[in-house]
Amino acid sequence: MSIKIKSPTFPESVADGTIANWLKKEGESVKQDEVIAEIETDKVVLEVLAQSDGTIKKIIKIEGEIVSSAEIIGEFEESNDSLEDAAVEKNEEVVEEKPTKKDKKTNLSNDKKIGPAAKKIILEKNIDPKDIKSSGKDDRITKADVINHLDTSDGESKNIFKENSILKSDRPEKRVPMSRLRSTIAKRLVSVKQDTAMLTTFNEVDMLPIKELRSKYGAEFEKEHDVKLGFMGFFVIAAVQALKKFPVVNASIDGEDIVYHGFQDIGVAVSTDRGLVVPIIKDADTKSLPEIEKSILSYSDKARNGKLSIEEMQGGTFTISNGGIFGSLLSTPILNAPQTAILGMHAIQDRPVVSNGEIVIRPMMYLAMSYDHRLLDGKEAVTFLVSIKEQLESPERLLLNL
Repeated sequence: MSIKIKSPTFPESVADGTIANWLKKEGESVKQDEVIAEIETDKVVLEVLAQSDGTIKKIIKIEGEIVSSAEIIGEFEESNDSLEDAAVEKNEEVVEEKPTKKDKKTNLSNDKKIGPAAKKIILEKNIDPKDIKSSGKDDRITKADVINHLDTSDGESKNIFKENSILKSDRPEKRVPMSRLRSTIAKRLVSVKQDTAMLTTFNEVDMLPIKELRSKYGAEFEKEHDVKLGFMGFFVIAAVQALKKFPVVNASIDGEDIVYHGFQDIGVAVSTDRGLVVPIIKDADTKSLPEIEKSILSYSDKARNGKLSIEEMQGGTFTISNGGIFGSLLSTPILNAPQTAILGMHAIQDRPVVSNGEIVIRPMMYLAMSYDHRLLDGKEAVTFLVSIKEQLESPERLLLNL
């Protein structure tokens, strides 16, 4: 029986998506709930799953085409016992014919998944997939991976690059379309710069008290809660306490109105291969330190595997971004509209500081807080950042809600 393959039903906040890639080609057999295609929206990658065992009959929307919610993108032939046997025999014949026809010894039976475009080049260039470093989702080998592999090897590398280049010269260039996520990020950043009066205030925090806490109780914490005691959890709790003191920092602007939020939903920026995403820790004010650390770990894993849902990234009243994990010493974070402020963490660096009239070496971190000057005055922004600094330098304040 023939079944229509439809794109997923998009959430209200998503207008359309782009066919990122087909993981199965026409004529290939699939198992129920197997991913057959991926659709990239401006927020997440949505998977199209096979409804039952069968065969891809027809691909209507090819890679790169824009699709709307629940739109037909292909056709699927549901299998019965005889069709399954026929499909197996057909696939076996195809696998046997290709090496004979092309006289190739390439073995595509590999632990890694291989995209159709990548598979074509692998067969043409007689490459062993095991030698290719994969960067795609679920360790999939993409066309770019194959090209990069040939680029770093001798022989045919230049020819492959020239096929994808713009200028036929000894200075090749390649033009690729911007992904939906990257395009959305670009538009939002430009919009924030144009539509807000963004200003940044800086401070620094002595991380020694928290480092000593982690050193003293880290192993016991991990054994008890099955998650490592990181730095971000302390920053989330400190931000929550400071937001309660300064509700205007937790507010947002909607037209001519100021919207005050009676809850603290903290966004934690996570860098992925596709770009920066910000999953939200909902009701962070009601969560304990272990619960926050588990949420951060879970969201980070989901983000890097492209498994974040729209709901997990919607909302948020305040954002924390950690550029320190990449070695950034100081930066100016950009607001995550329509939020009023964002906190930037940076690398911890041993520096000489004055403590009780003496010069000592302490692990210091620069903090940066960007805020919308239309809503926050300098006094409120600076005092808010100082509150975070004081809590981090005296962790007991976090426990006493001071």
